[in-house]
Amino acid sequence: MEKTFNPSDIEQALYQSWEEQGYFSPTGEGDGYCIAIPPPNVTGSLHMGHAFQQTIMDTLIRYQRMQGKNTLWQSGSDHAGIATQMVVERKIAAEEDKTRHDYGREAFIDKIWQWKEQSGGTISEQMRRLGNSIDWNRERFTMDDGMSEAVQEVFVRLFEDDLIYRGKRLVNWDPKFHTAISDLEVENKDKKGHMWHLRYPLANGAKTADGLDYLIVATTRPETMLGDTGVAVNPEDPRYKDLIGQHVLLPLVNRLIPIVGDDHADMEKGTGCVKITPAHDFNDNEVGKRCGLAMINIFDKNAAVLAQAEVYDTNGEVSEQYSAELPADIAGLDRFEARKVIVEQFEQLGLLDSVKDHDLVAPYGDRSGVIIEPLLTDQWYVRAAPLAKPAVEAVENGDIEFVPKQYENMYFAWMRDIQDWCISRQLWWGHRIPAWYDQNGKVYVGRSEQEVRTKHSLADDILLKQDDDVLDTWFSSALWTFSTLGWPNSMEDIKKFHSTDVLVTGFDIIFFWVARMIMMTMHFIKDENGQPQVPFKKVYVTGLIRDENGDKMSKSKGNVVDPLDMIDGISLDDLLEKRTGNMMQPQLAQKITKLTKKEYPNGIEAHGTDALRFTLTSVASTGRDINWDMKRLDGYRNFCNKLWNASRYVLMNTEEHDCGLNNSEVEYSLADRWIKSQLQQTIKSVHENFAQFRFDLASQALYEFTWNQFCDWYLELTKPVLFKGNEAQQRGTRQTLVETLETLLRLMHPIMPFITETIWQRVVPLTNFAKNGNSIMTQAFPQVDQQQVDSQASEDLEWVKQFIVAIRNIRGEMDIAPSKPLPVLLKNVSSEDQRRLDENQQFLASLAKLESIQVLADNEEGPAAASAVVGELSLLIPMAGLIDKDAELARLSKAIEKLEKDTQKISAKLGNENFVAKAPAAVIDKEKAKLADAESTLAKMVEQKEQIAAL
Repeated sequence: MEKTFNPSDIEQALYQSWEEQGYFSPTGEGDGYCIAIPPPNVTGSLHMGHAFQQTIMDTLIRYQRMQGKNTLWQSGSDHAGIATQMVVERKIAAEEDKTRHDYGREAFIDKIWQWKEQSGGTISEQMRRLGNSIDWNRERFTMDDGMSEAVQEVFVRLFEDDLIYRGKRLVNWDPKFHTAISDLEVENKDKKGHMWHLRYPLANGAKTADGLDYLIVATTRPETMLGDTGVAVNPEDPRYKDLIGQHVLLPLVNRLIPIVGDDHADMEKGTGCVKITPAHDFNDNEVGKRCGLAMINIFDKNAAVLAQAEVYDTNGEVSEQYSAELPADIAGLDRFEARKVIVEQFEQLGLLDSVKDHDLVAPYGDRSGVIIEPLLTDQWYVRAAPLAKPAVEAVENGDIEFVPKQYENMYFAWMRDIQDWCISRQLWWGHRIPAWYDQNGKVYVGRSEQEVRTKHSLADDILLKQDDDVLDTWFSSALWTFSTLGWPNSMEDIKKFHSTDVLVTGFDIIFFWVARMIMMTMHFIKDENGQPQVPFKKVYVTGLIRDENGDKMSKSKGNVVDPLDMIDGISLDDLLEKRTGNMMQPQLAQKITKLTKKEYPNGIEAHGTDALRFTLTSVASTGRDINWDMKRLDGYRNFCNKLWNASRYVLMNTEEHDCGLNNSEVEYSLADRWIKSQLQQTIKSVHENFAQFRFDLASQALYEFTWNQFCDWYLELTKPVLFKGNEAQQRGTRQTLVETLETLLRLMHPIMPFITETIWQRVVPLTNFAKNGNSIMTQAFPQVDQQQVDSQASEDLEWVKQFIVAIRNIRGEMDIAPSKPLPVLLKNVSSEDQRRLDENQQFLASLAKLESIQVLADNEEGPAAASAVVGELSLLIPMAGLIDKDAELARLSKAIEKLEKDTQKISAKLGNENFVAKAPAAVIDKEKAKLADAESTLAKMVEQKEQIAAL
């Protein structure tokens, strides 16, 4: 093996070899085990969230593959409607100065497919760098032919089951992209704004309890008053309850609108009167439904004021209840320009009561960056309630389990109050809705125009036009677990791999994706008895990876860390270019540059994939957000180096040596029996923690065994045997070395695939292990061998370790060189201590560097000595002649003086009321911990000085 572990020398070539050998494909043997990867956007690139979740998924897949399961990690990407269309629109604008309308629909879609073929596979290549053992031969795309057929089939069947309908409803409308968007695509931002208090004159001489002939309504969006169809007051409000049923005359449009009673009006908030605009506010829309108010749309698709309003009744049918007239001088104005004009006109009419500064939360399109407008439009909807009922029961009865369980409450809260799902989008890129309209606007749904004509006996001369809208991207994603396995054409893989076993995802898409997958799957996939199947048995909800300060990673904050940069390394200049390149705000770029130089003055060093993966699993506790810490990554790179160096030691002492493979006599030392027993405990712990999705605890168990037990202790304990033992003892230790390392590599492989494969290929020929194929990933995962659990060996070796550590601690405290052989005197020696002494003289003498071991009689007083205890056993190291008493006292005096000054300084700081009042709690806690450490060290040094002085 190379002297130094260099991940870049092995990773990519090794992965390519794995992929070419077909190791990632299902074997066809064993029970099926399947994970469907949450499909990343085709426009995307690998980020920390992907790396985190995919490391967990790959760990599970590799673990189950080695357990003999017929594993399939089903991968693919999402067509990402708005995001992809936006990317290509920007591309043709920059390169050709054209818009999609210059191309036309079909030609523009061809352009997107060209982009997808050239640039859409970026994330797949990056996922390979992460070591993901995905069956790439089965990679799917939510717009491929099979998926398109599945989407079409689902839409038609749901329509035939009366679970899809078309209706006029309120949606999040993006005025820039001219499409409805989902709540997930809306980003709510804090914003400084105003609250306008407007006077609405009471009609027919009505007056308030205070004698006023008007009501005051407060609004942050004065322009929407053109669409008001009511004013709500609380039915318990003594100021206004007698006005319920009366009317106000809406200014500017002279519309007579009713005063209605509804609990939405809060008596304690604002004026207690709320203007109701059912066509332009979601809360108002609900009030409008309860109170039977009409809906008046005042905006076009650009969010500019219409010349003629669109008036509908509560059910969305065209209504003549109100005039469609709108002020001619406002028609065509953008909503924010209209706002200025309306406010001016209210002021001129004496109807502007006041204007106040107001902090508000405004909804923005996450990609367009413009404020979203609630808009009344014709859209396609799924009736969600009938689909939600069995989906709720599946979680209630345990067919699906959320980990951690607390997320079930979030799921239930949404599902038990579910609203119908708007599934249409006004885009060109996506699954076009399989619905056709005749010249009278009648709609026909079918798999093709020909099917529609045949089914409804429509003559060829009847013109049909397909719906221009496409389906919400989440619609095709909701079919992911079964459509990727061949439905509706083939059920073979569904029988093998469905229901899938685990979904690894974030809490933020439980509503948008997880719940919808459950609903769709249970409706369409049934077992042989007609029972609905669930899409997955467990939902493992991960936390969010944040920066070291706990802030969400974002480009605008300049705190994003690319997982590939941590694998390969990146220079400071390249990192700055990545974070600030093409940034339009110079001040923000300067801020990010400053922060980056402070955080990564030398760029980011290469750590390799295994170190990154181990770091990610080490923080994967159930559900908690994680603050990323580069020091932890550095530590696990050191861990990889430790494993590499330990393996070199094993190979140097076993290759070309007799390891007892040919039934030759072997004799196992206490250390051999102990490490075998400890290994079994580690295997048990890893299995238990994988089963509980406690990857952090599994990683901790592996780290503890590898670093502390195998490397730090066992390898040291082998040296006395290898250098001084007889042949049978040496064979026993060599055999234990290679077998323990080989088993450990298989145990670690699911988390750290590259380093384990590389070392295993060198180690396995030295063992009697029965190989299954030529890769570590096709071998059996270690199982607990109860015969190797040796509690006596564990207890004895722990005693040996405590004995050695006690001697080493005395050396450290007394500043005695590690190479100096020491005599040790023992008191209170029990029969068990004596047995352990007799059996382990060689270990104790070698690792504690002892000159002699002498047992004192019960009443015998030893010389002045430094002492330690192991249980009831006392260890005494005579000090006379070992140290320069005067020099040691001088050294201790100087150290004590410095520590006393440090403790006084910290105590003074903590005693400063000004500091305590202003400092954050974390800073104060840190100072208290420093003080406690300093005081503890000081007490030990004083005691040590007294011991030396007594010599």
